[in-house]
Amino acid sequence: MSTTEAHSAGADGGVGQVDMKFEVDVIPVSDPDRSKEFYGRLGWRLDEDVAPLDSLRIVQFTPPGSATSVAFGTGISTAAPGSGEGTLTVADIEAAHEELVRRGIDVSDIWHGPPFPVEARQPGPDPNRTSYGSFCSFNDPDGTLWLVQEVTTREPDRIDATETAFANTTDLASALERAEAAHRVHEKGMEHGIHLPGHSVRDENWAVWYASYMVSEQAGTDLPS
Repeated sequence: MSTTEAHSAGADGGVGQVDMKFEVDVIPVSDPDRSKEFYGRLGWRLDEDVAPLDSLRIVQFTPPGSATSVAFGTGISTAAPGSGEGTLTVADIEAAHEELVRRGIDVSDIWHGPPFPVEARQPGPDPNRTSYGSFCSFNDPDGTLWLVQEVTTREPDRIDATETAFANTTDLASALERAEAAHRVHEKGMEHGIHLPGHSVRDENWAVWYASYMVSEQAGTDLPS
């Protein structure tokens, strides 16, 4: 079988796809050193700062827990500085906002509702903390806009459930807390039909239930009840 045939034939005999993972986004800046200081102050990991040619410099940073990095420098973009936009997703918008303030970043207040137009925004986090519903934002020194969006449950098919992962311990802890709260409701449901005073039911398979809930929440599939 040829290489082309190997890529084209899926596991079910249909047409498959070659993975194309988005790993680097180039943002135009006017002063690489100023931008390097800013993105370092954000707490993003500095991956490299190299100048292979006199007219070329590449600086790359990766946000915590992100599979995608940003690159800027000299000679790598013809776009106008400040014309870029990006979205960062977090599990807890209030914790993310507090960290940005602590790092000295000029961040907007938290709002909910659609990010655009600005007139549609409502103050504060979404009252129900609906996934995709709460935001804040900040700009880099050139004006590049970064939206920060709270995402706890993905829309269906956004994530491969077989590859579910958590970006960091904070995201994992938040997911565990949500699973614990849902599991308490689940255990109360198990108590129906038991009438012994003071008797409570403990789900012996709680670990499996937690895992199922957390994976389903990230993948956007039906949650266990």
